[in-house]
Amino acid sequence: MSAEKVMAGLTAAVEGMKTLGYDAHPCLSDFGQTAEAVVTAQLQRLQFDYIMIGAGIRTAPGNFILFEKLINVVHEHAPRAKICFNTKPSDTLEALQRWT
Repeated sequence: MSAEKVMAGLTAAVEGMKTLGYDAHPCLSDFGQTAEAVVTAQLQRLQFDYIMIGAGIRTAPGNFILFEKLINVVHEHAPRAKICFNTKPSDTLEALQRWT
């Protein structure tokens, strides 16, 4: 999957969530040095009811430790948020709706 397809899927998912009344805030990070800081900053800026860590981080074997670190960042900074997982950008809304 190309970066363009991922971004198009993310944009469509955010628009779909907003259409249904959700206040969606994507948070894009790298796969290394700044990911934890970027996610922490986003979680400190707003309160979230739902957090989704996308398949791009979650499913790549090389990102296992990063995924673990981000789960702990979410746990620390948004302990009451429901955690959702999609399998591709186009099923983001369905993943969110499992917990609403």
